[in-house]
Amino acid sequence: MDRRRFLCTLAAAAPVLALPDLAFASPVAPRVLRFAHLHTAERLVVEYMDGTRYLPDALASVNHLLRDFRTGDEHVIDPQLLDLLHSIQSRTNTTRPFEIISGYRSPRTNAMLHDRSASSGVASGSLHMRGQAIDIRLGDVPLRGLRDAALDLRRGGVGFYPSSNFVHVDTGRVRAW
Repeated sequence: MDRRRFLCTLAAAAPVLALPDLAFASPVAPRVLRFAHLHTAERLVVEYMDGTRYLPDALASVNHLLRDFRTGDEHVIDPQLLDLLHSIQSRTNTTRPFEIISGYRSPRTNAMLHDRSASSGVASGSLHMRGQAIDIRLGDVPLRGLRDAALDLRRGGVGFYPSSNFVHVDTGRVRAW
């Protein structure tokens, strides 16, 4: 193909190339998460996104499950946190539910935990109070593997607490401790 024919072909293809990526994307699969809350013994299997949009009733179920188990207070959980968990689930190939240590924390609970011990790792401005953080583990993934999967995603904060047997993930800025 000579240069002129190539440029004409490219010019004819320009409108197609300018279409949004979604025009070429394959359908997005529904997103499903499995949870087991270690403090309330509640379990939840939830399709929180149908492939194109978040499902309000499913998000409400997640908000309830991840409530402050000490006070019963509920808060909106950041859907990006659920997407992060879904990515971790895919990356680790887990077949088990996320075991929840802590989801949302009310300001009162957070202050109590923070005051309990300066070395506890509970931040006074914790993202748990915004519904942007969760402390988890997986029954079939070593704790270090869970931490490494979260770190590899580079989509928020990752705290590693091997002595307490959990990993903290959040949708804040990328950082690790």
